[in-house]
Amino acid sequence: MGVMKRLLRRLGHASLIWFAAVTTAHASDPVQPKGSLVIIGGGLRGDNADIWQRIVQLAGGKGARIAVFPSAAGAPEKSGQAIIGYLKRYGADPFLVPIAVKLANSDYRKAADDMTLADRVRRADGVYFAGGDQGRITQALVRADGTRTAALDAIWDIYKRGGVIAGTSAGAAIMSSTMFYDARRVLATLQEGVADGKDIAPGLGFIGDDIFVDQHLLIRGRFARMIPAMLKKGYQLGLGIDENSAMVVNSKREVEIIGYRGALLLDLSRATMDAEASAFNVSNVLISYLDRGDRFNIATQTFIPAQDKADGRLDNTRPVRRGPVYSNDILGNSAVVDLMEKLIDSDQQDAIGIASGDPRGTAPEIGFEFRFSKTPESTGYLSQVVEAYSILNLRLDIRPIEVQRPLYKYKN
Repeated sequence: MGVMKRLLRRLGHASLIWFAAVTTAHASDPVQPKGSLVIIGGGLRGDNADIWQRIVQLAGGKGARIAVFPSAAGAPEKSGQAIIGYLKRYGADPFLVPIAVKLANSDYRKAADDMTLADRVRRADGVYFAGGDQGRITQALVRADGTRTAALDAIWDIYKRGGVIAGTSAGAAIMSSTMFYDARRVLATLQEGVADGKDIAPGLGFIGDDIFVDQHLLIRGRFARMIPAMLKKGYQLGLGIDENSAMVVNSKREVEIIGYRGALLLDLSRATMDAEASAFNVSNVLISYLDRGDRFNIATQTFIPAQDKADGRLDNTRPVRRGPVYSNDILGNSAVVDLMEKLIDSDQQDAIGIASGDPRGTAPEIGFEFRFSKTPESTGYLSQVVEAYSILNLRLDIRPIEVQRPLYKYKN
């Protein structure tokens, strides 16, 4: 109750009414769904057979009816038809659902409550959400009073009876009960925090109320923005998936990583913050990298490595790498995983990553130090086929630092 009271004080009256209504509409269904989720990190290529085939398989195989929702797209007709083409290539029988804020000559509010269209969706074997702006999905599928539209009820019916719900980028963001909405850059999120109704807003909650989901994760350094959002909303576990990759979540809450790369698992169950500090900080976050083929059970918190890593558990007494491990740009493309891989197979006990802004700035700014440390719980697995790691339970501490600007050239 104390958390809710603090939330009420932070929100204005109008924002509070919106937040309460939409949270009610997007809360997870009390009936445990029998279906599966395919949560794609964005940038899904047409030739990524691992993901496309899995969607079709989970929908029932060849000829499966899949309802394609282009609701998030800026050009819904074009986006929807492209997705339909790929699903047909991999054996499905997809159809376009004309419910989208940006769809020309259409009233998305009427379409979302058209019972004939909703019944057609309900008879499908699966659903696919296109990428774009996740706010358009919730705008199209949740009524102004915060209740579910007929179309959203139909989607939940598919999921509850055993169908598949797939989504890429924006379609992945809506999988959790809280999603990033109108978020700032990652560094700005660390510097300025997150605000309900602006940076974050309610999602559709298919994965449940206890897991936070983010996408485009490694290539955009978004793991760092997950942490303040999770702390604000009380999440202990977060899963972030990279581009052209997917997390498949079944009815037993078993997660399998498929596609091109992997996902980061954040565990904040032991995390602490210094409430007296003026800038964002956090200690004792557990961070893990789940590679393609790896499995993680949300319910039991157990990990099973991919088959090619089953015999590849690292021997901590025989590290391959020597010397300091660091990154000057921990928010850069895949920098966090590169650093984690080096540390887990190193003679070092910790590694440092720095996040800062424009080096051409003229005034000092607040940056952040990311310290990754090995603990007795830290474990690594190396593939026997390629140089690919799975990494479990590194400790992450983040603290603010003052970055001097401008940067001065060395003088002889």
